[in-house]
Amino acid sequence: MVLEEEIEVLYDKEPAALDRRKALRKFEEFMFFLDHGEIRAAENIGGKWQVHAWVKKGILLGFRLGAIKDMPVGSGLHYFDKETFPLKKLTVDDGVRIVPGGSSIRSGAFLARGVVCMPPMYINVGAYVDEGTMVDSHALVGSCAQVGKRVHLSAASQLGGVLEPIGALPVIVEDDVFIGGNCGIYEGTVVQRRAVIAAGVILTGGTAVYDTVRKTVYRKDGNQPLVIPEHAVVVPGSRPLAGDWAREHGLSITTPVIIKYRDEKTDASTALEGTLR
Repeated sequence: MVLEEEIEVLYDKEPAALDRRKALRKFEEFMFFLDHGEIRAAENIGGKWQVHAWVKKGILLGFRLGAIKDMPVGSGLHYFDKETFPLKKLTVDDGVRIVPGGSSIRSGAFLARGVVCMPPMYINVGAYVDEGTMVDSHALVGSCAQVGKRVHLSAASQLGGVLEPIGALPVIVEDDVFIGGNCGIYEGTVVQRRAVIAAGVILTGGTAVYDTVRKTVYRKDGNQPLVIPEHAVVVPGSRPLAGDWAREHGLSITTPVIIKYRDEKTDASTALEGTLR
């Protein structure tokens, strides 16, 4: 029986019916492959992102199997978490740079060579962070979020996590995307390659994004996520609320707006400085 089938069988059993020792051995095998990026919660297949629900089930199985344990880190520092999800073990040979100052990476997250982690930041289980990406201070890469190559997650930006519902697409940020400070990207939003999300933009499943260049509106549609097109430059905007009372009081709501698509000037302002890596 392949690993996927074994995880499905274990997940479908009631916790009381599990042989915990055998289940933990299988979970440890699953975590090895997740830790090394050989299995992923979502993957681009033929140009379309697809969810691997069984991977999410494997992660949730670990929460069922784990007991809360005192996990000391260094001198006098403790944290208390499920024993099945300790901190990720990295060495200098992994080629990941982690600057001192309070960052945490949970086991089951994959970081490729050349990733830079600035303190303090957090990367959760199931996340995949590809080569040359910088995760800046106070940034969050949520559970199962998929981040491409040479992405810059600026200070205090957040990529939402998703474990449930099982079939839901996690947040996807493709190659060469720039995410500005204090951005929030949630609910399975897909940011396609080379897009620029300016500081303070919030993208969710309920967000409508207005494209002033192509004269169209992007929003989540049923099971299809909100997709920010390639090369789009998204900035915070606003639009007036409908109704006499709202107009009387001059009310408006924030709305992300695509003001242009990347050009040489944009490339220059978002260029990643190689010496920092």
